Order: sequence, then C-alpha cells, then structure tokens
Amino acid sequence: MGCCTGRCTLIFLCTLQLLAALERQVFDFLGYQWAPILANFLHIIIVILGLFGTIQYRPRYIVVYAIWTAIWVTWNIFIICFYLEVGGLSKDSELLTFNISRHQSWWSENGPGCVRKEASMSGIKGLDNHSYISVIGCALEYRYIEVMHSSFQILIALVGFVYACYVVSVFTEEEDSFDFIGGFDPFPLYHVNEKPTNLLFKQTYLSIPPTGFSGMEGRNE
Repeated sequence: MGCCTGRCTLIFLCTLQLLAALERQVFDFLGYQWAPILANFLHIIIVILGLFGTIQYRPRYIVVYAIWTAIWVTWNIFIICFYLEVGGLSKDSELLTFNISRHQSWWSENGPGCVRKEASMSGIKGLDNHSYISVIGCALEYRYIEVMHSSFQILIALVGFVYACYVVSVFTEEEDSFDFIGGFDPFPLYHVNEKPTNLLFKQTYLSIPPTGFSGMEGRNE
C-alpha cells in the first residue's frame, strides 16, 4: 500500500488525535477535571493501539480503535451538552470532578483576555481567610472553548472511524488474496512436484543402452 492510501491517512489521523488528546489532557489536569482526565487517558491508549495496528497491519487492533471512536464521539457529545447546559445539565456542577472539589475548567480563569481579580472577604463572618475571585474581560467564555475542543475531537474521530473501516476492509481483502495464492511463494506447489519426476525421467533415460548403435556394431563384425 502506497503512502497516498487510506492506511497512511489513518496514520496521520491517529497522530493528530494523539496530539490533540495530549493537549486536552494537560489543560484538564490544570483544571482538576478528573472524569475527562480518565477519558483522555483511555483515549490515548486506544489511539496508540490503533496507530500500532495500522503500521503493523493488525486489523483487530484497528477494529478496537473504530469501536472506541464511536464511544469517544458519544463522550464528547455529552461534554458539549454539559457545558451548554442541555437536558438539565449545569456547567457549574461538580459532575466532572466526581464531587471531590469545586474546580471548573482551566479556561474559566485563563481564557483569552480574561483578567483574574481577588477580593478579600474578611468582613464576612467565617470567611476571614478566604477571598472572592472574579474573572472579567474574557473575549470568549470558557464553555465555548470546551465546546470547540469537543467538536474538533468529534470531527477527527468521525473521519478516523471512516478510514478505520476502509483500512480494515482493505487488509481483509489482502489477507484473503494472500491465502488464495498460497502465501509469498513465487512458485506454485505443482512446480515443486514436477522436479523429482523430471529427474527420475532423466535417470531412466540414461540407464537404457542405445540399442540401435549396438546392432550396427554386430553387422560390421
């Protein structure tokens, strides 16, 4: 298979997915988003598996990758619904942190143009050692940044699914044709069987004396 085939395209898509997942994992770690961290970790492992299967001609690994891409698309759709607050979901809930902490997305305080300000809350009883953090001036809300991240993941996952199915079908056809022609042996089996027969025929021919020549000698005597 040449470099312009679906196999090379799938290698490129897996590499792109791997880089995008690593970038997303970094920012999810910074925001302590534990559910996305686990999902990204599984995604990285499966993408590496799919990349290995594509390079080493292992259709089973690519099938696992194709199944995971469908799950990954579903997960990212959920993330979009979460940040857009669809179906009763709330972006301010602690669902993505497993209710361990009240952390939000890293982009909520570090988005483009965002200015983070802290105001002391010493005047409020019980909150003398706490401060109120306000974020102003954001050019783009953090939820839309997360939605764009998930949308990009969905896009490359769908394309990867299509090419994974195509590559699996090509590998399967090549395996069937390989079994049909009998492997990589350039000479068919009947050629090998013909060689002993030819040698036996030559040996028999050489062992028979030339009768015509012996008869002429008798006449001369």
